[in-house]
Amino acid sequence: MMTRGHEGPEMEIFHLLRAVTVEYGLRQAEFAAGHGMHATDVRALICLLDAERAGIDATAGFLGAGLGLNSAGTTGVVDRLERLGLVSRVRDVKDRRRVLLRVEDRAKELGWSYFGPLIDAAVTVLSGFDERETAAVRLFLTTTLDALTAQDR
Repeated sequence: MMTRGHEGPEMEIFHLLRAVTVEYGLRQAEFAAGHGMHATDVRALICLLDAERAGIDATAGFLGAGLGLNSAGTTGVVDRLERLGLVSRVRDVKDRRRVLLRVEDRAKELGWSYFGPLIDAAVTVLSGFDERETAAVRLFLTTTLDALTAQDR
């Protein structure tokens, strides 16, 4: 266990991670402002895109839980994104009582036009890593994320 004030290579890596997250947050805020959104709207789009990639049917309740918002706050986010043409509400074909949230292609195109160069740069760097290096990066990020989300419980 490290003591406070320890400045070894582990802390350097942690500080780099923090710098990356701060810079990424700034880019998200710039993207949001440039497209008439709130920062929470960008987080909502990320949450919905992650659900889509995982094959999860996203409802307003799912989104609210992911964002830590109450029902009224979630409705406000979805309404804004819907007005902007970035998200739509669709009836679940398996259960017509349920309404699902779908990210529109327009949102994906906007996101890719802004964040695509960053994603490409990161993927290019990672593609040069060997299997062990990739596994180490994944393990570090996964366990750090687990530590952060454990604080929410």
